Amino acid sequence: MNTNVKRLRKELQELKKNPEEDMVLYPEEDTIMRWKAYIRGPKDTPFEDRCFELAIQTTPLYPMEPPKMKFITKIFHPNVHFKDGSICLDILKREWSPAWTLRAACLAVISLLSDPAADSPLNCDAGE
Repeated sequence: MNTNVKRLRKELQELKKNPEEDMVLYPEEDTIMRWKAYIRGPKDTPFEDRCFELAIQTTPLYPMEPPKMKFITKIFHPNVHFKDGSICLDILKREWSPAWTLRAACLAVISLLSDPAADSPLNCDAGE
């Protein structure tokens, strides 16, 4: 069994054992390489009480390289591309480490909703 599949199965077991209150995260039925996440918008933000769907794609090099994550649900946010839902988040690019998990990456996205990085917008209109 590939290292990435072992890692993803371990992450899934941990999620089942210790689920998150503001997030549901699971692999798609046909492959453990693609996951879905549903995250709840953080309190005291314009996203409060909203649910957002994310698509997550891992590669055979996971966890050595970051997953590709994007919003499926439309969202107006400076760090989310308004057309394709791609997310500008340093841990999904140059700051990725194999110590990160899909759970931690989703929690970082929730944190980004609370604290946008307006200095590196993908959606310039939302950054203003």
